Amino acid sequence: MEIRFREFDPFNCWIWLRFSNPPGQGERGYIETTLDSWFFLGKLGGFNAENLQVHEEGAEVSWMGYDADTAERAMPALMHNMGEIEYQGAWARCWMDLGTSDGFAIDVLINTLRQIDSDVVQIEELLIGGANEDWPVEEHPESLFPVGVPDA
Repeated sequence: MEIRFREFDPFNCWIWLRFSNPPGQGERGYIETTLDSWFFLGKLGGFNAENLQVHEEGAEVSWMGYDADTAERAMPALMHNMGEIEYQGAWARCWMDLGTSDGFAIDVLINTLRQIDSDVVQIEELLIGGANEDWPVEEHPESLFPVGVPDA
């Protein structure tokens, strides 16, 4: 699976997947469940690299002391919105407003899609951001920061 980043706006981000063949219903189910689950974890603040206490502890976490004050001081990292997953031939796309979640969220998505590529359906390409010339993108009404709308 090739992974490429294009113009990236976290408040208006398209996630594009190109498969070897058009995905069937079962394969679509895996992709949709993955993106939905990833979004809900992000909406609930799960992707916050500012508070990775267990990860930073290392391999030995037995009897680790978790610092609730450190967790409380971390800035919120919340995803805001997700559009419908759309399909066109061997392509799928989904619009996201990643809000204040950080790059950790993208890493988790890439890791997950790499495993799906290995176990479920062959994904030729993952594109993060930008647009495809042959599949125009529309502005999403869910966007908190619409493009091209003058400030009031």
